[in-house]
Amino acid sequence: MSTEDITPVRKQYLEIKKEYPDTILFFRLGDFYETFDEDAEITARDLDIVLTSKPIGKGVRVPLAGIPYHAVENYLARLIE
Repeated sequence: MSTEDITPVRKQYLEIKKEYPDTILFFRLGDFYETFDEDAEITARDLDIVLTSKPIGKGVRVPLAGIPYHAVENYLARLIE
């Protein structure tokens, strides 16, 4: 999929993720911090939260796991334990 075919949010996420490839990136969207792709799979598994998917353009979806912004400290503490 070319970069012209993906959403602006996805482009921004990929630019940031490229700078920090070995970290789990929590990306703030509205009232949630969202993780995508392999980060979402890891986050969902380790925090026992729902793994779903999000459209990124042209009928393509990617894994997604999100946590409410107001609870981020509790979830991050669990993740780094």
